[in-house]
Amino acid sequence: MNILWIEDFGGLQAGKNILNQMFGNLLSFDAWDNDLFSLKTKPSDLNEFCTQQKSLHTIYLCRNYFDYEEFKENHAILNEIDAIIIDVRLDNGEHVDLDKDIPEYYTDKRKFHENGGFYIFNDLIHLGIPAEIMCFMTAETSTVKGFENKCTEIYMPKVTVFEKIDADYIKLRDWLTAQQSSYAILRRGIIEACHSLKNFINAENKLLFNSFIEESEKKISLEDSHNYLDVLANFLPLREPVDKSTLYKLFIRTLTHEWEATEPKKIRGLAWIMKSTRNWITHNSTVFNAVDEQIIAYLFMINMRIMFNFYEVKKTYEEILFKLFSGENLTKETFENQNKNKLIALDIKKAYCNLQNKVASEKIIKDAFRFPALANNIQESNSELRKDKVLLDKLLYQMFWLINSYPRVDVRMGKVEITFEEFDYRKKAPYLFELARHIYSRSFS
Repeated sequence: MNILWIEDFGGLQAGKNILNQMFGNLLSFDAWDNDLFSLKTKPSDLNEFCTQQKSLHTIYLCRNYFDYEEFKENHAILNEIDAIIIDVRLDNGEHVDLDKDIPEYYTDKRKFHENGGFYIFNDLIHLGIPAEIMCFMTAETSTVKGFENKCTEIYMPKVTVFEKIDADYIKLRDWLTAQQSSYAILRRGIIEACHSLKNFINAENKLLFNSFIEESEKKISLEDSHNYLDVLANFLPLREPVDKSTLYKLFIRTLTHEWEATEPKKIRGLAWIMKSTRNWITHNSTVFNAVDEQIIAYLFMINMRIMFNFYEVKKTYEEILFKLFSGENLTKETFENQNKNKLIALDIKKAYCNLQNKVASEKIIKDAFRFPALANNIQESNSELRKDKVLLDKLLYQMFWLINSYPRVDVRMGKVEITFEEFDYRKKAPYLFELARHIYSRSFS
């Protein structure tokens, strides 16, 4: 989560203590040294500290109206910020020049800065920031009450208010936790991915996706990939929609659109997941009418890995998206034991046999040996199974495992048996290990 914190530290001690009180549930400030870092004189120390700590959360600090205006010029707030905390009084003369020009129509400079937080709140509303993701953190609670009354009179959204007391710091931390909805996490992960991948392909210019396309005129250029990532980064609005289902289906259609140009004979590995998804949403989009944030995140991570040829280490945006699976993912130790004792093979075999039996019982579905082909044959048939949203959802997860541990025919003691290629995730790329342990329960439960 990215937080914009607007605070002038008038009467408030600027240092480790206040950081722990406000943000201690998001990241550790044990390494924060009040003698080395200064919130008052160098506010950028805070977001740089978050980066040094490799935190999934970033806090940007503005101390006054002028800091805020500079931040607006250098950042796309609608895309880069998930929650905003605003102090009301921003007139601390230690770091603000009260004689500098302020917005026209305002003549009393001191009064403007005394109520600077209200101006910033209104400005953010006009930029399209929902009031629900903003709050005031102030000692001026009586002033805020008057502001709330004015908002009510002119039908402005009501904003959340916390007082600078110990009890309300606890409430603030709870409020920040509540801002991290599944939708917000998904949106942040997608945006961070698109921004980082644009920088990566600028430097490396590696478009693995073109290896799945046969006709040269259909291959995507560097500019095409930039446009594609820009569209995805701006697809999910900051305000969480009431009807997410339609939005998510459109996102999957946009995410997989480029796969229309790929040739089945050139598809290999995990690319089958995206090719299958493209086929299904094109010919039977109703199966995506009720998808959730987890399946969107899963498809997005797979798609980015196989469109762009980047290093095998786990990426920061993947860590953000993995949070969507918290509570149902296997621990590293448990998953390592699953690999060590070859227990995953039992689940893979069961999933494969279950699908074969479903296809066999529906005589109108064409048989196939490979798992992706079996799943696709369901969609290409007139069987009622092609309408089963839960089944198709699970098949997309299971395809990950059956592509890595694909079936093969062995003849033993005169009998034909289907066995599965051993795939030990402990010995593979770190991102594969992490993705596998996070989607395990959704694949086989």
